Amino acid sequence: MKTFDEILQLINTELDKINWSKEPKGLYEPIGYILSLGGKRVRPAVTLMACNLYTDDVTKAMKAAIGLEIFHNFTLLHDDIMDKADVRRGKPTVHKKWDDNTAILSGDVMQIEAYKWMAEVPETHLKPVLDIFSKLAAEICEGQQYDMEFESREQVSPDEYLEMIRLKTAVLMAGGCQIGALVGGANDKDAKNLYEFGNNIGLAFQLKDDLLDVYGDEASFGKRIGGDILCNKKTYLLINALEKAKSTDKEKLEFWLNNNNPEQETEKIQAVTALYNKLDVKKICEDKMQFYLDKAIVHLDRVQVEEHKKLELQKLAEKLMSRDD
Repeated sequence: MKTFDEILQLINTELDKINWSKEPKGLYEPIGYILSLGGKRVRPAVTLMACNLYTDDVTKAMKAAIGLEIFHNFTLLHDDIMDKADVRRGKPTVHKKWDDNTAILSGDVMQIEAYKWMAEVPETHLKPVLDIFSKLAAEICEGQQYDMEFESREQVSPDEYLEMIRLKTAVLMAGGCQIGALVGGANDKDAKNLYEFGNNIGLAFQLKDDLLDVYGDEASFGKRIGGDILCNKKTYLLINALEKAKSTDKEKLEFWLNNNNPEQETEKIQAVTALYNKLDVKKICEDKMQFYLDKAIVHLDRVQVEEHKKLELQKLAEKLMSRDD
């Protein structure tokens, strides 16, 4: 079985082969730029790792893996415009380095390219793979819509938030696992269990991002700590804080949510973080992460391959939960 690092090397080598130096440069250069910023490459990695459970030839799923990574990065271009984000992976976002129109159009081309790569999977698996991919692509848009709607809603429940991140984030990892398994030769039952493995890891992964935005190290995280607090983003931490806060704590939290004074940004981050600590929402978030990690491992255990073959996926899941970036 290949390790995550070995899989990652294969993916990066394949991505490096793609020539984005095409005309018009204003269309393709931003694509090369966003892909050159790196990232964890977790989505293509789990695609190949799921494939590797059934075959030593992980190249069978390489086209699908690259398609998923291109699609993921396409969503980042558009998300960064909607979120008005200035930094991605420690570098200027595409819409800041170029402009909004460039990020929209380059993102559109990336979506097309993703489908072209996905269509290169072996013909015997083409229809189910494209069905899975099209379903998750639509779900990601649904998740983004919920995310935008939550910005203007006074109340969002924890369950509503979890469903939103499942759609916006988890389904891509889930679909990657399922696609990789099918291309590798898995039966439908195994493929569905691997989908659920990826789905639960994806949920835990996003909750970890929520935590890191408040409690992470800025140098490791690649963007400003406290960014979600400053824009009043309804994360799992804030939603639970709003549910738990009473009397004075509730007044303090609402005061800072209504305070958008640029000169008090540092004070706002510190004050809201202090309230999170007092209300113990960090532990609530960590406990929910562990719940999803445990659930993921249950589904991985149900996959009918030799136990030693599943160790790399289990190690990756645990590594993602302990990461600091």
